[in-house]
Amino acid sequence: MNAVSKDLAKKGNFVDREFSMTDADFEFIRKLSKEKTGIELGDHKKEMIYSRIVRRIRQLKKGSFTEYCRFLETDGEQELTHFVNAITTNLTSFFREGHHFEYLKDQVLPELKKLHSRDKKIRIWSAGCSTGEEPYSIAMTLSGACKIPEWNAKILATDLDTNVVAHGKRGIYARDRVDGLPPSIVKNHFSHYAGSRPNESVYEVDEDIKKYVTFNKLNLLGNWPMKGQFDVIFCRNVVIYFNKETQRQLFDRYANILAPNGYLFIGHSESLHGVTKRFESLGRTIYRKIT
Repeated sequence: MNAVSKDLAKKGNFVDREFSMTDADFEFIRKLSKEKTGIELGDHKKEMIYSRIVRRIRQLKKGSFTEYCRFLETDGEQELTHFVNAITTNLTSFFREGHHFEYLKDQVLPELKKLHSRDKKIRIWSAGCSTGEEPYSIAMTLSGACKIPEWNAKILATDLDTNVVAHGKRGIYARDRVDGLPPSIVKNHFSHYAGSRPNESVYEVDEDIKKYVTFNKLNLLGNWPMKGQFDVIFCRNVVIYFNKETQRQLFDRYANILAPNGYLFIGHSESLHGVTKRFESLGRTIYRKIT
């Protein structure tokens, strides 16, 4: 790479790549991302955006990022779904941040069982559910603590990415996704069978867990069609992509839809400090609604 190309690459003009991406292209993508998802893309995300959007450019047989941006601007109504799916990060695992599920089992569910001893009704929302590991982990925790058949327990799982929502609905995972789980969890809540490729093993979440989880596409910054209140909301590693004002608005909406004294679980790198006063911290990224 010559000196000029190196300088352009530093500025984000990826002219030496398979497809060129100029600063103007990245700025267009950044604004569209903020408008459609609320996700703010810093300059350090240029490499990531290039690697994710370039797949769509190949599939659509476009000649450059500029051409792709023009397509989004003029003819891309259907392409917007693919665009959103491409830029959304989906990193998750079963029982990720295990202390949250221990707290749910040991502290929250005993309280909810007393609170709802008559109506037997528990409502939990997994907001930003990705490929489904989180809501299924919640359902497995409920199953062990509440004897779910006796309870009207429902878990809403939502995500902006239609691909991961579809994955979650299927509830089928490669072996590496269940490696490390306690053998009792795998035995009690998964069915194991051969995959479509040689030497492939897949694990499917059992129907007695699946039936308590409803998956839907939802933009957290758009309208929420849900009615009624939730006892618990999991929104982990989602708001790190939003600015402070967007976070403030989102957590205010969460407080509004949570039942009195409802619980909010957020990601390990997130905090409500300086964002909202409607929750009290219970430690380790666990909060309780106070107003």
